[in-house]
Amino acid sequence: MALRECAILKSTPIYWFCMVVFPMLTMIFFTSLMHEGQPQDMPVGIVDLDNTSTSRKLTRNLDAFQTSRVVARYTSVSEARTAIQRNEIYAFLYIPKGTTDKMLASRQPKISFYYSLTSLTSGALLFRDLKTISTLGGAAVGQATMTARGYTPEQIRTFLQPITIDLHQISNPWTNYNIYLSTMLVPGVIMLFIMLITVYSIGTELKFGRSRRWIQTAGSNIAVALAGKMLPQTLIFLSITYGYMYYVFGILDFPHPGGTSNILLLGLLSVLAPQGFGLFIFGLMPSLRLSMSTCSLWAVLSFSMAGSAFPIMAMDAPLQSLSWLFPMHHYFMIYQITIFNAFPLADAWLHAVALIAFAMLPVTVLEKLKNAMINYVYIP
Repeated sequence: MALRECAILKSTPIYWFCMVVFPMLTMIFFTSLMHEGQPQDMPVGIVDLDNTSTSRKLTRNLDAFQTSRVVARYTSVSEARTAIQRNEIYAFLYIPKGTTDKMLASRQPKISFYYSLTSLTSGALLFRDLKTISTLGGAAVGQATMTARGYTPEQIRTFLQPITIDLHQISNPWTNYNIYLSTMLVPGVIMLFIMLITVYSIGTELKFGRSRRWIQTAGSNIAVALAGKMLPQTLIFLSITYGYMYYVFGILDFPHPGGTSNILLLGLLSVLAPQGFGLFIFGLMPSLRLSMSTCSLWAVLSFSMAGSAFPIMAMDAPLQSLSWLFPMHHYFMIYQITIFNAFPLADAWLHAVALIAFAMLPVTVLEKLKNAMINYVYIP
């Protein structure tokens, strides 16, 4: 049965494109797209109506940040706002006239910054830079004023920063978005291809009139027929999955304090679970078009229900329950718990059991699947 499947794979180019070419292109695309880790030198503007040495120093300090680059200076807020609407800049800092004089006179001047959240990542990063530069600017003037009045450095430090923040970012101290996103997007796309190819390989047996001969070759044993058909695909997808994991954890050196054993286990489950889900869907709906459409929809929804972009715990209760029906959610939870944060596998045992359950789902539809292969007639 496995040799028969190998002959089919060899003679059908679409298998190689969907099992090897497209997953590798996806892997290279996403990891190279975010190879810098964070967006850098995002364009910002300045509306400086004060035009003093203090305001010019604020501009230079903002330009010195890694994620911000001052590309233009505007004479009015409306002009800078138009530039944001034209997508020429992502944010701008507004320094009104008399800002420095008010600071020196301790009259608490107001400076404003405007940023666009059309792109969530750029908006959040520029908000951080603009807020930091505003705070540091006020602190610098306050320090100079208090020094002139005779305060000691200890008194100045206590006044300007009464609470010292000791910040520790666990597992990803660089805030590298490549580490956050590529470890979810690439496996999600690979699982999508696994589901579709699984359904396609079974459905084409029915479509091209090979289903009865397929079952007869397996001695009328549907379990043997499925095992022989899935074995070559499983080996190919395992090679792609482990190749991806070696690339991101071995070559790109993504954090993986959980160790190699958890990586290998997760790679195996991430192949078997979507295969089992695809077989189960086709067993429920022995129609090539309907089952492929269902698997496509389920895989696309998995990106939202995985819990990486928006935490599951913050969703409504029905959606939290629904997330357990998506293999991608369990993959991400096991990766996050055991590999990214190095907690023991016992902390993620429910998610591991869920992936094993997905892999075992075809057992519940074996007889229906066998009946479809023997008696059903393909309807275009």
